[in-house]
Amino acid sequence: MKRKIAVIGILLLILLPTILQAGSFGKDDPSGTPGEWYLGTSPSFVTPSNHPVLFVHGLNSSSKTWWDENDMYDTAHQNGFETAFVDLFPTSDMWVNGDLLANKIQEMYNYFGEKIVVVAHSKGGIDTQSAIVHYGASAYVEKVITLSTPHHGSQLADLAYSSWAGWLTSILGSKNDATYSLQTGYMEYFRSMTDTQSAVKHVPFYTFGGTERGSFGSSLYWGGLYLSSYGSNDGAVTVDSSRLAYATELGIGEWDHSTIKEGNSTFDLFNDYLTTSSYAKTASSSISNNRNPKENYKHKQQVSTNEATSTIVRGGEIKGEYSDSFYLEEGVDEITIDWISDSKTENLILTNRNNEKYKEFHVKTDSTSYFNGSYHHAITIPKPIAGKWILDSDSNNATRYLLHVSIDSPLNSQLQLDLSTKNDVNLKSVQKDLHLKTDTMIEHYKNGKLKTSKIKLNNKTAKTAKTAKTAKTAKTAKTASYKLPQLGEGVYNITINVTGKSDKEKFDRTIIKSVYVDKNGALHF
Repeated sequence: MKRKIAVIGILLLILLPTILQAGSFGKDDPSGTPGEWYLGTSPSFVTPSNHPVLFVHGLNSSSKTWWDENDMYDTAHQNGFETAFVDLFPTSDMWVNGDLLANKIQEMYNYFGEKIVVVAHSKGGIDTQSAIVHYGASAYVEKVITLSTPHHGSQLADLAYSSWAGWLTSILGSKNDATYSLQTGYMEYFRSMTDTQSAVKHVPFYTFGGTERGSFGSSLYWGGLYLSSYGSNDGAVTVDSSRLAYATELGIGEWDHSTIKEGNSTFDLFNDYLTTSSYAKTASSSISNNRNPKENYKHKQQVSTNEATSTIVRGGEIKGEYSDSFYLEEGVDEITIDWISDSKTENLILTNRNNEKYKEFHVKTDSTSYFNGSYHHAITIPKPIAGKWILDSDSNNATRYLLHVSIDSPLNSQLQLDLSTKNDVNLKSVQKDLHLKTDTMIEHYKNGKLKTSKIKLNNKTAKTAKTAKTAKTAKTAKTASYKLPQLGEGVYNITINVTGKSDKEKFDRTIIKSVYVDKNGALHF
């Protein structure tokens, strides 16, 4: 990597005091201090139409992400662009970082004497939009390009705050303001606060999304496996979440969440959008899509949503010998078991009902930022037989674990979770001979703090069936219906544990979804 050197004379510092806020590159790379920003080496020739480019990092990251084992900075420099880099708080929400970033963007505008183009990775795109819409930075930004930004949140954040996983992420230190704000329910609340503002129309947004989560055992594989229930993804963010209804999508490609920010991957695809001349060609169409973003939000709130029903999740704390179990139906094409724990687990044995044993688990450390410090022990089994499966473990030390089973099965399409703005949660079975028994829990958080844990919801459908028919019928039904409790403002993280029966075979599923209830009682999901 070329070292960045900013030599600034004393006279220039007096004339431009804002430069005092910037760091510079000398012997060592920047320290990653939040609020510091840095200038890249000025190219020998800067094309007049080229805007200065600010690179903004994402969750649990720093400005180093753009040049440490990444050629993005060098590529921009070689193409004649002035560059700047900023360090934000790696675990703060979009409000804290948006406020900080808006101030730094104004400083950069004063230094360069013109508007800047922002290239943001992951959560950095959310922080950037917060700075523009909520903290007045729109006057200083020409356009924004987001690389796999979870504009609608990440289901991995929902999992991290669920009943099964919340205590594990607390121990791992992965619970913070950033991951809290990236829950899908909270992000839809952010969308409602953002997309309805007129400032949304002032700065064009351009988006990229990735579809490559890596091969089995790669660093982003397990995150992609969990997210695969929700569609194409890059191991941390789904393609759907990377999109904004009023933005211009520049590309969906075979990038994972890390490679999408590398210069050799995407720079050539957005190079033309970093110049003044590109504005006339593209920005007008982008802004026309912004014509009424408020209507986009209203439409979203009036439509119920279907959630993934292809996983089983369990969790707990163990010491010594321990067994966990789950049931699979007939016709499953493939399963992948992922045992996530805060330490390596040496003795894991998976056994089916024919007493066939599987021991070859692949171990990898977490790279998703949602379970930092954890170990993933994964194994894939094609054409698993139906019935009870048992996972045995043996550990001399106390181990906290989360068991995730990903299931490729025709049954997945037969279960449907609907949410509505009327506080209703409905789980339905499309298949006529499919019967369900559910156990539903809620974790209620406000401002990132757990207010009430493991709130059990009563199935209204079961109550009705019990009064009208037999107790046996009440235990299993085609529909499970719940009313969300009125706990006040905050995130309601819902976990539905499903035990059902199909063709006389038991099956298990776990459905996790977050909803944000605002101060007026409106639901965002």
